[in-house]
Amino acid sequence: MKLYSSMGPNPAVVAMFLAEKGVEIATQKVDLMGGENRQEPYVAKNPAGQLPCLELDDGSHLAEITAICEYLDEKYPNPPLIGTTPEQRAETRMWVRRIDLNICEPLTSGFRYAEGLPLFQSRMRTIPHAAGDLKELAQERLTWLDGLMTGRTWIAGERFTLADIMLFCFLQFGTQVGQPLNPDNQNIAAWFDRVAARAAEKAPA
Repeated sequence: MKLYSSMGPNPAVVAMFLAEKGVEIATQKVDLMGGENRQEPYVAKNPAGQLPCLELDDGSHLAEITAICEYLDEKYPNPPLIGTTPEQRAETRMWVRRIDLNICEPLTSGFRYAEGLPLFQSRMRTIPHAAGDLKELAQERLTWLDGLMTGRTWIAGERFTLADIMLFCFLQFGTQVGQPLNPDNQNIAAWFDRVAARAAEKAPA
């Protein structure tokens, strides 16, 4: 297998997922800033022109971070990061979808339509007047999640899952692009520190 990767929160999710698994995959960097991801030969691998993209041993390609991570969880089942039972897998997928749609997407779009506008306005449809509202939406849903995190170690309770990895990577990105953590969300702040400790422990030496 080969992983086509670059900068940004989406590639970070797959990289952290692999680190949690203790799995190393050959990686080829794609120049996102230079627009290499929107040109051949990369778009032949992923017509959406997004990163990351996983090339399988049979020459086919998987894109979309949830699909890539679910594949890797089946390929390398230990430690499980989706779940070992239908109930656990469904719970993880529920939280991943909530986090992706309600927090990650508005957070990222808020950046693309504001601070990231010079880079993205020539590459995609941008809506600058929506940036502020999208950022507020992400913060509102984070506050909602904070209220649910009381007494929980991880988002799915005592299981560390893809939901934790996805939220952490996007919140880490947010802190770098003008969308810092709200200190009033104390449960999220404590959870973030716990995930950061894991990430540091599993980072390459």
